[in-house]
Amino acid sequence: MHKFASFNHQILPSTDITVNAISSASLYGKGVFTTLAICNSQPFLWEKHWHRLNDNAIKVGIDLSNFSEHTVYKSLENIIEKNNALNARCRLTFFDESSSRIWETEGTDGISLLIQTAELREVKEHFSVTVSPFLINSTSPLSGVKSCNYLENVLALEDAKSKEFDEAIRLNERNQITSACMANVFWQTGGKLFTPSLKTGCLAGTIREFVLESKEVFEVEKGLEILDDTDVIFLTSTGIGICPVKLKNS
Repeated sequence: MHKFASFNHQILPSTDITVNAISSASLYGKGVFTTLAICNSQPFLWEKHWHRLNDNAIKVGIDLSNFSEHTVYKSLENIIEKNNALNARCRLTFFDESSSRIWETEGTDGISLLIQTAELREVKEHFSVTVSPFLINSTSPLSGVKSCNYLENVLALEDAKSKEFDEAIRLNERNQITSACMANVFWQTGGKLFTPSLKTGCLAGTIREFVLESKEVFEVEKGLEILDDTDVIFLTSTGIGICPVKLKNS
């Protein structure tokens, strides 16, 4: 992570930024975020990221009416310039710092915005994936939402790494392919490109959306057996771009 971050439109040393501990964000992970790529000091696919942030905020009950696209984008530009982030990555997080109905506290209110930047992630030349033992619940109210309640994804990734894999494909309760822990999944078979439908519970990734707009892609609800005869499997995300992977047994 870079030295400075933007918090509620103010640039501060990253180590000086705090979020209210007695808040819905801290106690329950009530917040939404997105991670975008910075290419030549310009945010990549900004409109898609902004649209998803707003859509996800509505789904979890966060009011972003005090944050206009213009002011947020200006703060993003300012922190990119401050950190001299030429080719990097950036995370925007909206935290609900109000108290919950379960633990009501006086003096806690409002939504906070954190913008942080960092260097790009290193992607291995030979990127291996396995199948995660942890299922995604496609009926969950958080299905498809990139919320701050992200520990399940982190634990699934750490489990894969503990088995010496770089990522893992996750299935839903119907044993359908959904996504990887931190990425979307595509595969090519017979010259045709496929990806899991959003109905499976997969995240509507911005790179996924970009690929769907650029190529003819078939959105399907299929199990692992569909990957048996694939020509190639790809993972897509802001962090790794479009990355060919090898699926191996754990």
